[in-house]
Amino acid sequence: MPWSVAPLRAGRGWVAAPDAAVLRARWAALTGAADEERRAGLFRPSRARTLTTSVAALPGQRTGTGRLAREAGPCPEPVRVAHGPFEERWLLPDHRLLDAARPELWRVADGERQVFLVEQGYVPKAAGPALLAAAALPDDHTPAGRPGRVRPLYRRPGGREPNTSPGLAAFLGERYGRPVAPEEVAAWAVAAALPSPTGCRVPLPADPEVWAAGVALGHRMAEVQLRGARGGGRPRLPGGRRPYVRAALPARPDSLAYEAEGETLVVGRSGRIAPVPEAAWEYRVGGVRMLELWFAERTAPAEPGTLEAIGPAGWPQEWTSELLELITVLALQAALEAERPALDPAVPGATIGRSALRAAGVLPVPAAARRPASVLEGREEGPEGQLTLL
Repeated sequence: MPWSVAPLRAGRGWVAAPDAAVLRARWAALTGAADEERRAGLFRPSRARTLTTSVAALPGQRTGTGRLAREAGPCPEPVRVAHGPFEERWLLPDHRLLDAARPELWRVADGERQVFLVEQGYVPKAAGPALLAAAALPDDHTPAGRPGRVRPLYRRPGGREPNTSPGLAAFLGERYGRPVAPEEVAAWAVAAALPSPTGCRVPLPADPEVWAAGVALGHRMAEVQLRGARGGGRPRLPGGRRPYVRAALPARPDSLAYEAEGETLVVGRSGRIAPVPEAAWEYRVGGVRMLELWFAERTAPAEPGTLEAIGPAGWPQEWTSELLELITVLALQAALEAERPALDPAVPGATIGRSALRAAGVLPVPAAARRPASVLEGREEGPEGQLTLL
């Protein structure tokens, strides 16, 4: 998948939140500031963005393009983004608020077909997946290590022009004796990707049966990670098991713990959720427990007087629902990872080497395949309401 983009980088934490209503309140506080100095203090300028920065609107978003110093309009409609592994958040999709918004990703995002494969930050000897699938556009949040690259499944909206090396699918089809769809290449990558300091490595098996099993596993993993998006079902544990709230969660929980004997997640002093498989509690990415990270993101204290300090009055019911689903997702993901194909490139004949790909003309990848495609379907508003004719 040769075309890759760095993930979205906001540059200021207040523009994203687990709750959309919080973002509207923060926008109201920013635009209602008494003077420009107070507004700048709330905004938190950077080298990339200040109150006077002039930028175009993000593709597909109807937001203002005037300077923020005089902005008094309504709040941009929050959108969902993938916020690190296994989590989504709401984001204000305003180009004036984001240090590196990656318009080329917004240009190819759609709500029906597009899937983003996200490389996870590399941490030596740390357990966890090297590559995850997301339906929403990913930001650069990572539990550890540097954020990896984002590889869209398609180079154009609507599921057009798969982002695979030219000739690769045809080459694999000849090797495996059956047609190979470009989407299968992405599924194989989800199942078989290996971490490395220079990014994900994806070995290609010589055995067609190994390929077929890995593709099937990758499709199942992606369905779990996408949580019902792109036509899949909502994740469910096998055997009718599902986590329930056994004792109501407190309004402001300040701790999270796990009791292995009763498979119970203890939220605050009194909240109880069970059954929680131990595999879900222990699931880590980059050496960080995902359940602990999810909880800390919602309960960490914010600096008083900042926009980040504007948050929900208590623990919203929606967070409990999200926590129950996250437990299910992590338990399923842990079980699927036990089925990952084990490929050792050192074993002669186990994998397809670079020499075979070069001989078939798949490598080197053409420079054009590493650049974004021209996408001109939508009208895009430039700075201060300008429109550009191409």
